[in-house]
Amino acid sequence: MNDGGQRRYGPLGTTLVIIPTFNEAENIKPIVGRVRAAVPEAHVLVADDNSPDGTGKLADELAEDDDHVHVLHRKGKEGLGAAYLAGFRWGLDQGYGVLVEMDADGSHQPEELPRLLTALKGADLALGSRWVPGGRVVNWPKSREILSRGGSTYSRLMLDVPLRDVTGGYRAFRRETLEGLGMEEVASQGYCFQVDLAWRAVKAGFHVVEVPITFVERERGDSKMSRDIVAEALWRVTSWGVGSRVGKVLGRG
Repeated sequence: MNDGGQRRYGPLGTTLVIIPTFNEAENIKPIVGRVRAAVPEAHVLVADDNSPDGTGKLADELAEDDDHVHVLHRKGKEGLGAAYLAGFRWGLDQGYGVLVEMDADGSHQPEELPRLLTALKGADLALGSRWVPGGRVVNWPKSREILSRGGSTYSRLMLDVPLRDVTGGYRAFRRETLEGLGMEEVASQGYCFQVDLAWRAVKAGFHVVEVPITFVERERGDSKMSRDIVAEALWRVTSWGVGSRVGKVLGRG
């Protein structure tokens, strides 16, 4: 993570908050309402993976009543990473200056978004961090905290990424940052998707800042975390880390 040097950052432009959904009918209206209240000038894009529970229809109703709310209907469940990439492309095409990742379940508190946007005024990417001073998690079992902390630590060491919370998914990007990350090459999902983007940002020399957040475990609906997502992250991070080290050795040779 570089220190930003003497770079002068331009204005942020209009913010688009991307909220991927799959079976979030209980959560979509409350979370969109909280975003609109917390940052009234921001727009919201609900990227719905054809939820069987009618989340997409509820999102359409919100969009009909509010010109700051938009809906991207996708054909089916393709994973968190694919939903965010589709949302990023939509937002860039529409000319938004800031693109934000946010969960639909309330674990990422919209009321903390103004602090991320303030931090982004002097950075290329602002990460909501659970593991820096001032950050914390609420209602997590100890096993989940150990998994998350361990995943971030392992990723940081394997990839030489100087970030405390590499796997967190509450993030605000400047459009120029996303345009410089090589999104067309990203194929990872879940935890691994977040690690991938953070690593790409650091490698590209972007100035990344971590902003302490309080992560609140969902109260309604089911978590999308699975063993497959964890296994993919472990395999990919290990592969990337080994490949990077081998590349450096061969480069010096």
